[in-house]
Amino acid sequence: MEAQELAQLTAELALTKKAIDVVILDLTGLSDATNYFVICTGETDTQVKAITDAISEGTREQGARVWRREGLNNLQWTLLDYVDVVVHVFQPKVREYYDIERLWGDAPRTVVKD
Repeated sequence: MEAQELAQLTAELALTKKAIDVVILDLTGLSDATNYFVICTGETDTQVKAITDAISEGTREQGARVWRREGLNNLQWTLLDYVDVVVHVFQPKVREYYDIERLWGDAPRTVVKD
C-alpha cells in the first residue's frame, strides 16, 4: 500500500471512532523521517484507545503492519509508526500544547471529515 493511501486509510479509520479534527500533513520532501503525519483528537483515555485500536486493526486487515507503538500506558498521546506514515492520537490539551501542525506549518494539509 502506498504511503498516501495508508495515510488516508488511517484517517478514515480514526473517524469510525468519532475522532475530532483529523488532519493529514504531507511531509514529503520536508522530513527524512516519514512522508505523512496523521493527527487527530480523542476526548478521553477510552476514546484515544478506541481510535488507536481501530487504526491498528483496520490497517492490519489491509496488510499494513505497525512498526512501533507509543503512549499506550497513559493514553494522552498515542503514536502508531508505519515508517512512511506516523499517526498521532491526542487528547485535546496535549494536542494544543505540542501543536504539531504549527511546527510543520509549511507542510500541505488535508482535513479529513466524515
